[in-house]
Amino acid sequence: MKVEIWSDVVCPFCYVGKRKFENALKAFPHRDEVEVVWHSFELNPDFEPVPGETIHDYLAKKKGVSPAEGRKMNDYMTGVAKEVGLNYDFDNVIPANTFLAHQLIHLGAHHGRQDATKERLMAAYYLEGQNVGDLDTLVKLGTEVGLDATESRAALTAGTYAEAVRLDEYHAQQINVRGVPFFVFEDKYAVSGAQPSELFAEVLEKVYEEFKPAKPALVSLADGDACGPDGCAV
Repeated sequence: MKVEIWSDVVCPFCYVGKRKFENALKAFPHRDEVEVVWHSFELNPDFEPVPGETIHDYLAKKKGVSPAEGRKMNDYMTGVAKEVGLNYDFDNVIPANTFLAHQLIHLGAHHGRQDATKERLMAAYYLEGQNVGDLDTLVKLGTEVGLDATESRAALTAGTYAEAVRLDEYHAQQINVRGVPFFVFEDKYAVSGAQPSELFAEVLEKVYEEFKPAKPALVSLADGDACGPDGCAV
């Protein structure tokens, strides 16, 4: 069963949604048959960092509210994240453009480390105050999940996976993704937002039952003398 997830590294609900989905998946008896694919989605592809601007200031400016209100919004999100065991540190978050970060995730996918790369970048941004828009930082984070530093630097500098990011975003437009996280199960069922783990569990069960491989019926090629619960044919 295939689950595709569109999200952004700097989307607070995306990290929460990742945890909620993972919690449901851990309890799913057929989890070994589930393939999870992460897709790129930039909440603000034209974002250019302003030196010294905090995430509270950025959010306030974006929402048209006071810096105090921006901080209040982030405090609320901190509480939401704690419910799934994530300790967001908004005071140290560095606002960043995520185009390069998404390219690193695609490189991670190329080496079978997509989920690990996604997790490392989200943790770096929300928990550790690292700049996920900085080339050197991304190369370092890549090595922490097993990616080669030289290859990572070359790929990010050359834009090797830039087109892959744009293709993900094009597909998001085609299926009318308006917000993230956005989950698509078997290219048929969609779930939008950081829904409760219980809902993800229900969807996993429903989709698995519908799409699970059917066991082929046995075709008898020959019948002969045999024994059964009632004895042997003589």
